[in-house]
Amino acid sequence: MGLKEYKAKRKFEKTSEPEGKEKATKGELRFVIQKHHASRLHYDFRLELDGVLKSWAVPKGPSLNPADKRLAMMVEDHPYDYKDFEGIIPKDNYGAGEVIVWDEGTYHSLQSEDFKESINFLHEGLAKGDLKFFLNGKKLKGGFGLVKIKSKDDNSWLLIKKKDEYVSDEDITKKDRSVKTNKSLDDIKKNTEAEEKWSSKKKVQT
Repeated sequence: MGLKEYKAKRKFEKTSEPEGKEKATKGELRFVIQKHHASRLHYDFRLELDGVLKSWAVPKGPSLNPADKRLAMMVEDHPYDYKDFEGIIPKDNYGAGEVIVWDEGTYHSLQSEDFKESINFLHEGLAKGDLKFFLNGKKLKGGFGLVKIKSKDDNSWLLIKKKDEYVSDEDITKKDRSVKTNKSLDDIKKNTEAEEKWSSKKKVQT
């Protein structure tokens, strides 16, 4: 999909989101999950591939229980640099709301850990609508799958945990803080409100 749609939806003079470019993939592939309180709370699940982040919005967030099939709506590709974005998207901008890096790490195809083979399998899985991968994150570990489902929405997928040693009934979404800063969404919101009050006060004084 590239970054054309991503850039068309954003006014970079009004948001601190990275404009970004496609990045040549080297070494291990990265993934990130960003907890995002926009019009509704959801989790943005992103897998690095072809120099961008392939992205899905997961309303209920990931689960460690294979019985839970979580709806994942595929959205526009995001730039590689977006994996580090944490903060607030200002009001009246696309996706306005608070964002934290809920989890991050490396990943590879479930069929192979070899870098080149892994990328080939991921390409095949994406084209078929049946992605299988292993996450090595700070919160999520083990095998997962993204399976495209037939519906009126062509971008509908399911995020499903594979059966392995990392299966659990634990509600992993209760671990609600950033793996980068240990901030919660409320912390992000409060910090922003405090900064806005300080800025307004300073303007009045000057």
